[in-house]
Amino acid sequence: MLKKRIIPCLDIRDGRTVKGVNFLELRDAGDPVELAKLYAQQGADELVFLDITATIEERKTLLKLVGKIAKEINIPFTVGGGISTVEDAASLISAGADKISINSAAVKNPELISALAARFGNQCVVLAIDTKKVDNEWRVVTHGGRTLTPIFTIPWAKKGEQLGAGEILLTSMHHDGTRGGFALDITNAVAEAVNIPVIASGGAGTMDHFCDLFRETKAAAALAAGIFHFGDIPLRELKNYLKTKNLPIR
Repeated sequence: MLKKRIIPCLDIRDGRTVKGVNFLELRDAGDPVELAKLYAQQGADELVFLDITATIEERKTLLKLVGKIAKEINIPFTVGGGISTVEDAASLISAGADKISINSAAVKNPELISALAARFGNQCVVLAIDTKKVDNEWRVVTHGGRTLTPIFTIPWAKKGEQLGAGEILLTSMHHDGTRGGFALDITNAVAEAVNIPVIASGGAGTMDHFCDLFRETKAAAALAAGIFHFGDIPLRELKNYLKTKNLPIR
């Protein structure tokens, strides 16, 4: 069995790390470079950087900040936000990103997934899916949680895989920042529907939430932000705890 990964996430606005609830009420969570260094030292398996307002503000990802973080860490580094072309991705990879995460741009232009996979390899392409339950159906949401689409989540995940995505980052908007636990139902449904790794995001609040995720779903990794940024759960302690539960943790 592949070992499960624990991935801290830096949501970036105006060059600072922020964290909210259900994508709203953002508050400052610290300097992204210092947090990145800390997480690498604590044993994070990977790091995700999401420039959460780049798409809304119709601008490109913060290249200089990506470069600063890349110089300070030695773990796989995924970057997303405002990427709409292969050239955008190339700039970020040149700055130090190992993987590229796309969300709204992929919904608008699905062929971008294939273009990125052809240029950089499937392993570099992460399809980020923000999802929301509407009328008992999980639907895809874009533009930082602001735009509900008519696209259903599971078929979109399958299409993303077919087009060349090597991984899916799945965030439940209902669970984001609530610390009430991961969205186990939709996470497992997506993980069962595709043959690529699924990273679960949204809802981590206790160490047992990670246990539940890995025991009850086929998620390959768990992503969290606030519990790490504000010191509620030290990353190294979490990994040690999960190992005591006989879970296959890196």
